[in-house]
Amino acid sequence: MTEPRPAVRSLDARSLRGLAHPLRMRLLAALREHGPATATKLAARLGESSASVSYHLRQLGVHGFIAEDPDRGTRRERWWRAEHRGHRFDSLEEFTEHPDPEVRGAMGVFLNEVAAVHARELSGWLAGTGDWPEEWRRSWDMSDFTVRLTPELARELAGRAHELVQSFRDRTASDNDADADADEAQAVPVRIHLHAFPLPKN
Repeated sequence: MTEPRPAVRSLDARSLRGLAHPLRMRLLAALREHGPATATKLAARLGESSASVSYHLRQLGVHGFIAEDPDRGTRRERWWRAEHRGHRFDSLEEFTEHPDPEVRGAMGVFLNEVAAVHARELSGWLAGTGDWPEEWRRSWDMSDFTVRLTPELARELAGRAHELVQSFRDRTASDNDADADADEAQAVPVRIHLHAFPLPKN
């Protein structure tokens, strides 16, 4: 029987400082995407040293992002699993405008690493497009738009985009007919990036 996926975690100043490191963010993402693993397996996957990976896994554990997996661990090797399926900020301004410069710095590290991950993921897709079936080569998208918006309309647009993505997530989770079973054989995880920001004034 499959256990329910854990909840999304809201980040506070302390947990942000514990997560805002490029390798820790990559380790956490790997555990969420690929499931429990040892430091040795993660080091091989990410091209890092086992010692460095072990240290940063322990730090993620201290801050509650991951925990040892008792069903897999032994005295000789520790298996780690993600404790949440994702994380979120209840208010970005709370961190970007925080009075503590360390918190603002951690937020800068976090956001820049997210942007770098987005770029790496897109580049990885472009490099490997030819390895995918024709159906997927006709189904992907890389678009940009410029729209004149007020801050309020920009927030509304982003909110509606999030709702649309969630509606597709709900739709694939609730389909139970035979056609849905056939479609599921073709379903794969699809990454969706949303960037919305004002352009510099000329």
